[in-house]
Amino acid sequence: MSGNSDGKGKLDTYRDKRDVSQSGEPAFDGDGGGTASDDSPIFVIQKHDASSLHYDIRLEVGGVLKSWALPKGPSTDPSEKRLAIMTEDHPRDYADFEGVIPEGEYGAGTVLIWDRGCYRNITEKDDGLRPMEDALEEGHALVWLEGEKISGGYAFQRIDKDDDQWLLIKMDDEAADARRNPVSTELKSVASGRDLDDIRDEEQVD
Repeated sequence: MSGNSDGKGKLDTYRDKRDVSQSGEPAFDGDGGGTASDDSPIFVIQKHDASSLHYDIRLEVGGVLKSWALPKGPSTDPSEKRLAIMTEDHPRDYADFEGVIPEGEYGAGTVLIWDRGCYRNITEKDDGLRPMEDALEEGHALVWLEGEKISGGYAFQRIDKDDDQWLLIKMDDEAADARRNPVSTELKSVASGRDLDDIRDEEQVD
């Protein structure tokens, strides 16, 4: 699969890119974390004010968080196709990470938990429900999100099989709303109620 296909451990790239003792991000060798209930897989969307402001959407798959960077964030409008760039797998504990990554560290900037919840795999094939790992490997997965800000069906569609570029598309269901623009109107963390400025002010790293 694009993003982490070198055959090494799932979190090797995460480990190699950062020094968690300096960045304050979760270590890569533990279990647990996240906000799942009833053993449902979790998802999280984090707003990340780094070298450029973007969002990261992460799905729990196979014990890690499969991750994509969304330059424009998620949309609730089915007519919009949002670019999603696959990045390295993250540990499940990352779903609870909110704070300031200091200058000089990979991804330096402020991270806010913009939305989170559980999700269901709804990728149907002729032979029934397609496992998420297989669906992502094949470049097309459908999920049903149960978040606090966004919900309903979303499609992950890889643009090219040899590329990390995907599209995230809202499915046309009861949760679709072309009038909403949640990334512009809903700015606060679902975990702490803070916005990016609050987090920077309260957790400023010297």
